Amino acid sequence: MWSFVQNKENKQWIWLALNPNNRQIIAFHIGGRGKKDAQIFYDAIPNIFKQEASFFTDYWRAYAAVIPEEKHFAIGKDSGLTAYIERFNCTLRQRCSRFLEKL
Repeated sequence: MWSFVQNKENKQWIWLALNPNNRQIIAFHIGGRGKKDAQIFYDAIPNIFKQEASFFTDYWRAYAAVIPEEKHFAIGKDSGLTAYIERFNCTLRQRCSRFLEKL
């Protein structure tokens, strides 16, 4: 998900990690969409999740560059495994008009 700061040319991406067991956000990062920001985001995830959890993401290459291969599973929305985070993003868009997608 993205928004902007002060003007629409200054896009900021919102990276979120959600625990599907209790639907809590366990880490977030606001910044760019590249590998550097993916690493900052991954570093923000608590170690217990890095050791014990698997990470289901979309096919964005920056995820694969920083999440260990044995823990990373790139999947599509049709799998249903991204439903919680997609629902969270939708709720956030409904409650904060700044996050509305451009139609």
